[in-house]
Amino acid sequence: MFIPIKYLFLNNQLITKQKIIQMKKIISIATVLVISLFLTMPLLAGTGTPGDPPGEPSGDPPIGGGAPIGGGSLILLGMAAAYGGRKVYLMNKEELEE
Repeated sequence: MFIPIKYLFLNNQLITKQKIIQMKKIISIATVLVISLFLTMPLLAGTGTPGDPPGEPSGDPPIGGGAPIGGGSLILLGMAAAYGGRKVYLMNKEELEE
């Protein structure tokens, strides 16, 4: 017969299931923040413009039009992080209601 453990002891203190859920929530939020920080650091650390290449300029526009994509990718990453955060929030909210 298996009896689920509802309480854990840490340093002779009783830790309830509610406290465990809160700790998991804090750890998951901190993990998401750290990962998003490391993913956006290369985008924010601009390297500047490169110098002119040697030789005569050809005058043709680069393939693809030469449009900058740095700002758009930062917006896309921000929106993805917000969407993921909302999903995690709603999932945790459903767990607490049960």
